[in-house]
Amino acid sequence: MNDIQVRFIKTGGGEETTGCPFGTSVESLAGYFGIPEDTIAAVRINNEIRPLKARLVINCTLEPVFLDSPEGAMIYRRSLAFILAIAARELFPERSLYVGHSLGNSYYYTFGSGKKPSEGDIEELKNSIGALVKRDLPITFKYLAYGEALEAFRKNRQTDTALLLDQRSESRIKVNECNGHIDVYVEPLVSRTGLLSSFDILPYQEGFLLRFPGVGRGKTIDPFMDEPKIFSVYNEYKKWGRIVGVRVVGELNSHIANRTVRDYIRIAETYQARKLGEIAERIYEQRERIRVVLIAGPSSSGKTTSAKRLAIELMVMGIKPIALSLDDYYIGIDKTPRDEKGEPDFECLEALDIPFLNGQLLALYRGEEITLPLYDFKTGRRKETGGKKIRLDRRTMLIVEGIHGLNDSLTPGIERDTKFKIYVSALTQLNLDDHNRIPTSDNRLLRRMVRDYQFRGKDAASTIKMWPGVQAGERRHIFPFQNSADAAFNSALDYELSVLKYYADPLLRAVKPHCREYAESARLLSFLENFAPVPPQYVPGTSILREFIGESEFKY
Repeated sequence: MNDIQVRFIKTGGGEETTGCPFGTSVESLAGYFGIPEDTIAAVRINNEIRPLKARLVINCTLEPVFLDSPEGAMIYRRSLAFILAIAARELFPERSLYVGHSLGNSYYYTFGSGKKPSEGDIEELKNSIGALVKRDLPITFKYLAYGEALEAFRKNRQTDTALLLDQRSESRIKVNECNGHIDVYVEPLVSRTGLLSSFDILPYQEGFLLRFPGVGRGKTIDPFMDEPKIFSVYNEYKKWGRIVGVRVVGELNSHIANRTVRDYIRIAETYQARKLGEIAERIYEQRERIRVVLIAGPSSSGKTTSAKRLAIELMVMGIKPIALSLDDYYIGIDKTPRDEKGEPDFECLEALDIPFLNGQLLALYRGEEITLPLYDFKTGRRKETGGKKIRLDRRTMLIVEGIHGLNDSLTPGIERDTKFKIYVSALTQLNLDDHNRIPTSDNRLLRRMVRDYQFRGKDAASTIKMWPGVQAGERRHIFPFQNSADAAFNSALDYELSVLKYYADPLLRAVKPHCREYAESARLLSFLENFAPVPPQYVPGTSILREFIGESEFKY
């Protein structure tokens, strides 16, 4: 008896409807999509991304999630990380393996012992993963009773995962399983190991890199491009996390449960302020030649508050900073280049009046007084009057914040040694557990979502919908230049996701299953369930986090 009606959305826009018994596996129906099964990472069931091995219990619409899509690429990476953990556990049962941060299309790993892996260790890991791929083992999911899951994780020495369950209150815990190994279910994984044939392992620093294809690159793994400045910031922050005892979410939750989180917040804020102070000291030491500080970073990295706090640090040292907004140098809506949709592309470099900007900077360098422009976003044109008059002297310094700050094509007329470039990003070092990392883009997306609602009246679905376009702009205009920065500043605060949960949870719950954005909202809700909440009133008024949640002591 066909109890369930299933509508299949096919590539190219076609669809087909059929019936199936209650509890039918999606995998058994994959042929209805009319595409090779080895191109499918997972499936959308009524706009929720689920594993291919999920069983159908209600009438639904099914749509494939391709391995080459942004969602499929993340599923591929998590699946590859899962079988790496299996390989490491089988090869080195007495050595704990820890995932670090991303580095291009790679994840950085180290062993808990602190011992650098040998070439032989890396070769063994590569061969073991290859063997798991060749065996084409099924990757399944199931539920364990809470106590059973806790016991299993402790027995397997997955202490960070067991600690994570302290925040969870479900009577049953969802886990992934492959070859007798289990891991807590964070997101869907691919249905079998044979799909994970594209990978590489390279020695790097004190550990190694697990490499995988980039989004839209199919099975191709591009050559590794090192990012030493970003790695250095991450690595330093990771070491700090170990020192203060907050490496994983479970340890943060313990502070919240023990009512010591306010002390941890003070420590985290003070540490971040010290790092910003160190950058200010570097600028002060070169004050005789540096005339302009350029600050850039991806969306919701906290650039604006970072610039304001840096200005205070410089004023303490006797430097008077003058803020210059790149928004006022837009060339005008009628001259702005169009994107592929025919809309004005305000993010491209050509949207700015580069000759006018450089002319004004050179005039300031010569000691002349200039009138700053004012751009009217309502008319899409520069105002003729009303701009502030400024002049540089030996105690003044320009601070320019904008997405193109690291690109020397923004200021081609300005000598390089008179510029100090700072890259700002939210590079969270916190992991869910020893081998499930927290993407920095998730941190920034939640910041952006809360800010959009607080100050721009946008709902969560609107922010989620525009986020891929924001990321595409970052890949074009920001990330290629990050290693040209003179300094990198980490704006992440490891307690902030517990605060953002307070705001984001109701916003995400307002996204309903009939919306395309439901898949991402459901994923983020599931992710936030791992965090104990922190009251917003615990956040200092000068914190970077206040830029997104409100009630900052700074004016924006």
